[in-house]
Amino acid sequence: MNDIPDHNASDIPRGNWLDRYLPSLMRPYARLMRLDRPIGTWLVLLPGWWALALAETPGNWPNFLWVVLFGIGAILMRGAGCVINDMFDRDFDAQVARTADRPLASGAIRMRAALVFLAALLLVSLGILVQFNPFAMAVGTLSLALVIPYPLMKRITWWPQAWLGLTFNWGALLGWAVVRGEIEPATLVLYAAGFFWTLGYDTIYAHQDKEDDALVGIKSTARLLGANSRPWIAGFYTVCIALLALSAWMVAIGWPFWIGLAVGIAHLIWQTAAINFDDPKDCLKKFRANRDFGLIIFAAAIAGRMIV
Repeated sequence: MNDIPDHNASDIPRGNWLDRYLPSLMRPYARLMRLDRPIGTWLVLLPGWWALALAETPGNWPNFLWVVLFGIGAILMRGAGCVINDMFDRDFDAQVARTADRPLASGAIRMRAALVFLAALLLVSLGILVQFNPFAMAVGTLSLALVIPYPLMKRITWWPQAWLGLTFNWGALLGWAVVRGEIEPATLVLYAAGFFWTLGYDTIYAHQDKEDDALVGIKSTARLLGANSRPWIAGFYTVCIALLALSAWMVAIGWPFWIGLAVGIAHLIWQTAAINFDDPKDCLKKFRANRDFGLIIFAAAIAGRMIV
């Protein structure tokens, strides 16, 4: 690896709304919480939206205020997770072309400032959490036990994507707790569905960095599975679909859900069959496409609740 990172390979977009509209002092913090790359926020948010729809009583739309609060909370908590991740990974990031000019790795933000910023994000997130019932507040608070250790997983296990799956899909538990005030068997099945979905899409994501990760000692399912990644991802997605179907059946969802699920199946088949694991740009494209899959399932859940 070259001693000087290739900043032309950076994953940080330039010249977008962030550069055009935010004051220069705010830009590094916006980049630190990945405001200019919303795909991570979508992937944190969508399992929560699934739960808000599936846990609702037949004939009712998901509570609009809760949908909005989950959206704001996902932005804040995804941002907090990115800050924690970059604090742990700043030395590794400085050695990888795609991440070398992230704010902490490049020195644009110092550690003390990042800690203050993290505290502010968590405080505002708490302000959202207290809008829900006490049980949901407890469930939401427990998510920190997963968020904080995540950056360490890529150092100690070949399956950091599994820990991410536990973390990113916590919204499924929280959404159910918000609507029903409890965790039911269907909730755990939905959570497990999201877990296997994450194993698939984050393995795709990790293929972008497999060469740099090998040089700096970062572990991932992309490196572990290697040339066998396609059948493994197909397996992860198959289990995800089966568990989504089981969770929906357990809550007696209406027939439109199954049409939406069929569309989602077709989408995941396209992802798995079409991806070029040796093309980082294509890996990123297929990874980002999972937002569309998540929205398909959300729309299907709403339709299945409205039309029984």
